[in-house]
Amino acid sequence: MSMEWRISDGLVDYESASRDMETRVAAIHDGTAGEQVWLLEHPPLYTAGTSAKDEDLIDAAGLPVYRTGRGGQFTYHGPGQRVGYVMLDLKRHGGDIRRYVHDLEEWLIRTLARFQVKGERREGRVGIWVVERDGSENKIAAIGVRVRHWVTFHGVSLNVEPDLKNFDGIVPCGILQHGVTSLAAQGILVSMPEVDAALRVAFGEVFGAEAGAIAGSP
Repeated sequence: MSMEWRISDGLVDYESASRDMETRVAAIHDGTAGEQVWLLEHPPLYTAGTSAKDEDLIDAAGLPVYRTGRGGQFTYHGPGQRVGYVMLDLKRHGGDIRRYVHDLEEWLIRTLARFQVKGERREGRVGIWVVERDGSENKIAAIGVRVRHWVTFHGVSLNVEPDLKNFDGIVPCGILQHGVTSLAAQGILVSMPEVDAALRVAFGEVFGAEAGAIAGSP
């Protein structure tokens, strides 16, 4: 199976990205388009998943807040964070949503491993976590998915070098007792193209997808 990769170099407006995803998901369902992974960055904003609680939005500080149909709670998106929107026909991948989420976790874990960062799962906590030297745990990547007619959309976000202070405006994913981190905060300074390359290789390892064409976009 060949996977189309779309990579956007500039910041992509959240609403236009959502419209593009909706269009692509419908086309995959209709059989008029193939599967796609879209890598991008958003301008600073917050999104609220279907489980978001109003009290977890502490202070938006003027940033836009979008209500979205993905699973999960509040999260932050912004420059320096790689977002991966994954549009797959799950009927071609076993039709198991739990397995799909597990595979997204594995994708992130293997991507981080390529930069010598150990990402870990935690029971009852969505996303990928890093254990700090003092034993505390911080989240380095988030997962929020939606499935329609067995076609997936939304996906993952990996903190490369975002402004972590913006996470202070929310309770990330509804979890108070843990913080957030990034590759940069772990002392790993890498370019976004390097992250993209690692994501592509790790995706192929987990999902068995050949690296197909790259479709650039603004």
